[in-house]
Amino acid sequence: MNFGVLGSGIIGLTTALELQKEFPTARVSVVADRFNEDTVSYVAAGIFRPGTSFMGPTQEITQQWMTDAFNYWDELRRSKEAPLAGVCQLSGYIYSRTSPSIVRNHFIEKLLPVYRRATEEELKLCNGGWKYGSFFTTCLTESRLFLPYATKKFLENGGEVVRQHVNSFFEVPQNFDVLLNCTGMGAKELCGDQHLVPIRGQVLKVRAPWVKTAFYGDYDTYVLPGFETVTLGGCRQFDSYNTEWCKYDSMAIRERCYDLLPSLRKAEIVRECVGLRPHRSVVRVEPELITNPEGRRLKVVHNYGHGGYGVTTAPGTAVYAVRLVRDLLAGNSKL
Repeated sequence: MNFGVLGSGIIGLTTALELQKEFPTARVSVVADRFNEDTVSYVAAGIFRPGTSFMGPTQEITQQWMTDAFNYWDELRRSKEAPLAGVCQLSGYIYSRTSPSIVRNHFIEKLLPVYRRATEEELKLCNGGWKYGSFFTTCLTESRLFLPYATKKFLENGGEVVRQHVNSFFEVPQNFDVLLNCTGMGAKELCGDQHLVPIRGQVLKVRAPWVKTAFYGDYDTYVLPGFETVTLGGCRQFDSYNTEWCKYDSMAIRERCYDLLPSLRKAEIVRECVGLRPHRSVVRVEPELITNPEGRRLKVVHNYGHGGYGVTTAPGTAVYAVRLVRDLLAGNSKL
């Protein structure tokens, strides 16, 4: 068997590793023109906390993605490779002045080891006059560490990396049995997918080693401690293609995060990052048989459109995508 994976972000790499696991004798190639720090995944804070509007083809399949993904991250967290992979356990609070539904999450309330209502005392831990809150314990994945870790593991397993920009599925140089499309925002042009929309995000990375707990507030405000820095965010600008840092977004993020945790005012700003999240109202993980004008046929499994929850859900959608590959090869696909 010969498989190709388009894209080397967190979706592409977890999919490539899953292919190697399920097809140990197969040849697997990752084809991409951007790696590590040049991917959107590199900017992600990486906390396992999906948005409640995240949706796959059905509610049941979406919940299975969440379960498979959390089990993957939690198993890796418990392993001796956790520091190299950049995976750790993290606890945090989500607060709101608006509605109790904002601090609930049907995907993870029964999945995480702890997800409970915050006490009256805990609501006063941060400034803001919070009315509602939840406390939870989850996993955090530092993409800055995980991406090179996953790449190294992929290569050690016999994988091949091909540096190439692809404008068409039929430009890929090899005859793959199945091609897996994990191109994120690149799928908008590659597939002509008008349902795929960028949601621009901007964050600050600061040095604040005294912050050990995650905090979420209203208006997409969050403070997420990682391995070396703390991520301050954020913003969600729908259909924005601006990849430049914006001083006004930076000012707004700092003001909201400093109000939440005043001690952050003394934190050194290490860097500011911008990324375009590849958002699709229904995440596309499905097979497709593509034929070019010359009659050449190509079996493709798409795996993109995760929005701001790529790190959260990547291992789960990888399992599902590889299951679709197996169905394609066995002739059991619904194509």
